[in-house]
Amino acid sequence: MTANAYGQARSGGMRQTRSAGVKRKWTPIKVVSMIILLLSTIVFIFPFYWIVTGAFKIQTVATAIPPEWFPLEPTIGNWQELFKNPIGRWTLNSFVISIVEMFAVCLVSSTAGYVLAKKQFPGRKIIFTMFIAAMALPKQVILVPLFTMLAAFGWVNTYYGLILPAIGWPFGVFLMKQFAQTIPGELMEAAKMDGCTEIRLFSTIILPLLKPALGALAIFTFIASWNDYFSQLIMIRSTPMMTLPLGVSMMTTQSEFMTNYGVLMAGALLASVPMIAIFIVFQRAFTQGITMGAVKG
Repeated sequence: MTANAYGQARSGGMRQTRSAGVKRKWTPIKVVSMIILLLSTIVFIFPFYWIVTGAFKIQTVATAIPPEWFPLEPTIGNWQELFKNPIGRWTLNSFVISIVEMFAVCLVSSTAGYVLAKKQFPGRKIIFTMFIAAMALPKQVILVPLFTMLAAFGWVNTYYGLILPAIGWPFGVFLMKQFAQTIPGELMEAAKMDGCTEIRLFSTIILPLLKPALGALAIFTFIASWNDYFSQLIMIRSTPMMTLPLGVSMMTTQSEFMTNYGVLMAGALLASVPMIAIFIVFQRAFTQGITMGAVKG
């Protein structure tokens, strides 16, 4: 490299460095944006902070006015009182229901989404339109007929009554159908020309390509099932069958006219730990899952 060329390259690199420095310069708009984001973060994280601190406060401090922003005399009595309840059984119920429902929803949604995206048959668009319409249907609308049907089957207060109604989740079918549309049809045709059966095509080619969407759907399903307080409240009739969120909300009060908020906050904190852990580990999949369905219409 000649001296002139070297000088030009060096001056160009210096200009790029200066321009990059200019881009990183704080402007009034960026400062205001950062302040707004910081204030929003504080507002959204404050309820969780209040639960964490409240879990270590005695009853009189937890309900004191003005509030005690930080427990000056922390106690573990709330946790001792909490674990007098069948917390282990409630936690096991929550994990069994959420995990089984997660795998079942992923299986049903992936097969249904693949068929709606890649197979041509009469009424395909009508069926997909019905799934879209079902996404806008509130769960409360179908609660009475659903409960009547499950009671007729004898599935009230059982795992079946909590898991099976959620398997055909319309959002799951919609998400998998939109993502399956991005799979090249030539790839499927080449596999069929090589003698690949339909089952083998789906299990060895389609499913691996659907892994990003399946990962996002699995997370959405697990969280929705774990936090499905409304359905659990209607379908569960006995204490041993309660899930952790339902059991925490149904815990006995300290006295006839006063709720032990310290114990309730400890239970709420315990119930939120799996959700926080899943979000931290799979937060990228959350973002991908939100935008994945918009790839194709």
